[in-house]
Amino acid sequence: MDQIDSEARIALPPPFTRWFADKGWRPRPHQLELLARAEAGDSTLLIAPTGAGKTLAGFLPSLTDLTRRGRIPPGSAFTGIHTLYVSPLKALAVDIERNLMKPVEEMGLPVTVENRTGDTPVAKRQRQKLNPPDILLTTPEQLALLLANSEAERFFKDLKYIVFDELHSLVTSKRGHMLSLGLARLRRLAPALQTIGLSATVSDPMDLQKWLVAQREGEDHHAGLVIVEGGAKPDISILSTEEHIPWSGHSAKYAIPDVYKQLLEHQTTLLFVNTRSQAEMLFQELWTVNEENLPIALHHGSLDVAQRRKVEAAMAANRLRAVVATSTLDLGIDWGDVDLVVHVGAPKGASRLAQRIGRANHRMDEPSKAILVPANRFEVMECQAALDANYIGAQDTPPVGKGALDALAQHVLGMACAEPFDMLELYDDVTSASPYADLSWETFERVVDFVATGGYALRTYERYARIRKTKEGRWRVSNPQVAQQYRLNLGTIVESPMLNLRMVKRGEGGRIGRGGATLGKMEEYFFEQLSPGDTFIFSGKVLRFEGIRENEALASQAFSMDPKIPSYAGGKFPLSTYLADQVRSMIADPDRWRHLPDQVRDWLAIQQEKSMLPRRDELLIETFPRGSRCYMVIYPFEGRLAHQTLGMLLTRRLERAGAKPLGFVATDYSLGIWGFEDMGLMIRNGRLSLADLFDEDMLGDDLESWLDESFLLKRTFRNCAVIAGLIERRHPGKEKTGRQVTVSADLIYDVLRTHEPDHILLQATRQDAATGLLDISRLGDMLRRIKGHITHRALDHISPLAVPVMLEIGKEPVHGEAHDAVLAEAADDLIAEALA
Repeated sequence: MDQIDSEARIALPPPFTRWFADKGWRPRPHQLELLARAEAGDSTLLIAPTGAGKTLAGFLPSLTDLTRRGRIPPGSAFTGIHTLYVSPLKALAVDIERNLMKPVEEMGLPVTVENRTGDTPVAKRQRQKLNPPDILLTTPEQLALLLANSEAERFFKDLKYIVFDELHSLVTSKRGHMLSLGLARLRRLAPALQTIGLSATVSDPMDLQKWLVAQREGEDHHAGLVIVEGGAKPDISILSTEEHIPWSGHSAKYAIPDVYKQLLEHQTTLLFVNTRSQAEMLFQELWTVNEENLPIALHHGSLDVAQRRKVEAAMAANRLRAVVATSTLDLGIDWGDVDLVVHVGAPKGASRLAQRIGRANHRMDEPSKAILVPANRFEVMECQAALDANYIGAQDTPPVGKGALDALAQHVLGMACAEPFDMLELYDDVTSASPYADLSWETFERVVDFVATGGYALRTYERYARIRKTKEGRWRVSNPQVAQQYRLNLGTIVESPMLNLRMVKRGEGGRIGRGGATLGKMEEYFFEQLSPGDTFIFSGKVLRFEGIRENEALASQAFSMDPKIPSYAGGKFPLSTYLADQVRSMIADPDRWRHLPDQVRDWLAIQQEKSMLPRRDELLIETFPRGSRCYMVIYPFEGRLAHQTLGMLLTRRLERAGAKPLGFVATDYSLGIWGFEDMGLMIRNGRLSLADLFDEDMLGDDLESWLDESFLLKRTFRNCAVIAGLIERRHPGKEKTGRQVTVSADLIYDVLRTHEPDHILLQATRQDAATGLLDISRLGDMLRRIKGHITHRALDHISPLAVPVMLEIGKEPVHGEAHDAVLAEAADDLIAEALA
């Protein structure tokens, strides 16, 4: 990148030079570099390690420009906001306001700063429209609401800068696609607009540089780049313990005494976990051993906002010794006195780990201290891989991806709510956003037609006609109620609901009754991947899945004691491709074992002796008998989503081959399938071809037929329909129940599949399922990688590497999480057998 002589070209206003001098500081080179680029009219991406002063760098162009402008005299013409700051988290926006106001007040700058999130009182939000601050700190959803207002042009006409904090986490989801469309609209309202992106963890900077500026066909447009090298290397270690590290499980309860000891030895500790249920469990376990009565708090997205703000304030005031948190606190929040981060469970991604450990010693020149606490032996290797990645600076943030069509439909309606739009102008805006740069005119027309009519199959229903064409050829909302409903239902985050599990009886002819007791609740994604007839365990019973009716899963008593789908360990982040590859490399290279605990090294050595360890590009398949069943364990190391899809497809193929599989269970690292037939013998005598079994063509007809039988596409469609505005969750004064949303979605899905199978929302649904729920591209990469590199080991009994997945078999899913309590004697039997 071209360097700008920032020292020579930029003269900071006197209040800034005095402030830096009073503090005994000097502006850092990257802060002046970014200021110089901004004053030259450039948009810029700043990549800097935690504690490097990214926030001040991002706001320095705004603060200096506003200082030179001075305060607007009362009675002057309306002045819109000068700077917009967009944060991925409400808590981060609140924290930034607190941290930004300190230098503003100390320097006496003529600058007003306010935040606007979903937690901001309505009266304050209304007042901000009439009397906006100079700098507004907000979230993507609030920006979309502001843009859908008839006063948007007036409000944003003076906008000069947008600062996107933690940009890498903003752009890689539908939420980021919605934000990119909002940015495209802002460029039309304020053509001289400049963007500033801030990030600490980026795997492909150019991806983000393009996101920050308008894209035009045939032209190469991207923002400038400032990279801050250096910073103190973090001090990361894996928990050293005398306790036995479990072969399976996700709770890490074995480590609670050691973790509590760390809390006693440090001033303030942040403990990160990957799920809300893990956070609740860890918080309770720590309180159980909290003999010193340390002030420990809990923070996750399901807690009431008042409770979360109370915890944040207590952290800022140094009144807490520890906080157990999910991703709600892992982005950018500056807790300067946190001196330790403990990550309980594997981080699942190198970039996620880097982000979280940066919360400790939030200063560039002081090393962050972090301890990783693996929950099982596979996670020890994953933690080591993440630790190694952090030291070499490797990143695995996902790409921006192709723009979602349901998010686009929501944006189209929002633009009509603001003012009647011209279709050609809107298309130009939309395709200037990098996720939608390749969007065809034909697809855009179909999206607009969907917003206007609901599509061919629904156009006779007046309720789906949300926009109409004016005499001038522009599109406007059909009536004011449409705009009201849009504002109530805006957003791209659809919570995964729980389904009641109800026992029913099968009558004559296989008819399903309506009565029966409710057994409990499970997260919907477990059921949506089952087909009628699959069996599973819940509440100690073997049940037969009968289907989903409205918002309930129906099951009948099953008399087989071989449940086909006994558990689904969901609710966790999927293992990143980078870390999966590093774990495969570590297993294949004994020289890399020296960093692992003795327990894990011995485990791998015994596996090598009893069976084998696969090479990096090799797929190991083990078969062995146990009791009355025969097992096949496969080791792709591709993450639970890809393994879940692989298990569904493999069991179908095994059924066709006569192997009579009874079920499977998937973890992040392996896949176990079982049945009564000896699959190892079938492989050896040629009745079962591994090359055919793992051929890439399983992603064709087999995938299509499974999707047609399962409820997965129907549930994915519901989410797309909610985001696209076809189905509304909220109405004035009330909110639809999950059951009402599901019933509406199911009816529409059936109509569209029958009468308009190429409907734009069905297209969006299949795109969603392929990239999110099924991980098809990753599975396809794996099948190509292992072609010609499949090794089968026929064993007499279970191997050490197979024990973890075998311990998952038979666990009961409890509210979406695989239950960690396995009978000790069963685990001991498996381990003893593997070591025999």
